[in-house]
Amino acid sequence: MRVRLSSAILVTAGTMLAGCVNKPAPQAGGPANPFGYIKRSAVCQVGPVHSVSPGQMAATMTVRSDDGNCGIVVQQTGGQAYASFGVSPAPEHGKAFIYNFANHTYVTYTPNTAYAGQDRFTVTLIRGGGQPREYLAVTATVDATGVVVPVPAVSAPAVPAKPAATPVRRRAATTRHH
Repeated sequence: MRVRLSSAILVTAGTMLAGCVNKPAPQAGGPANPFGYIKRSAVCQVGPVHSVSPGQMAATMTVRSDDGNCGIVVQQTGGQAYASFGVSPAPEHGKAFIYNFANHTYVTYTPNTAYAGQDRFTVTLIRGGGQPREYLAVTATVDATGVVVPVPAVSAPAVPAKPAATPVRRRAATTRHH
């Protein structure tokens, strides 16, 4: 007896099996995010981006200082990435990395390892030439729970002290009188 399975059943079964091994689903169409390989923090919770006033936005995030990043995704009105961007002031206890991909602008933050506390930075978002800038103020609450700074197993060899220079004694020149 032959059993004929439709392609829809096979795709569904394959998707279910893929979920069992905890692999990310393949991306449908388009290139993969060129920065998708960067480690993501074990804790990354981002609040909604909200308007504070015209041209001023704000967002919050909670992130662990485990060498991973946490990100916010923004777009211009109309669904386009921003033409350019900058950071000022920069985060004091970490680093911000901003890039465009697939009509989105990604704002990522990586706190310094084992830092705990708050950090703030502001991203300048430039829509295009001659257009007003927009600003995104980000407040990050950084948690260091369980983060341990590794201690080197072997320390650098000690540099031996140089021996003190001993003065060289010279004979006094004698003058003979005849």
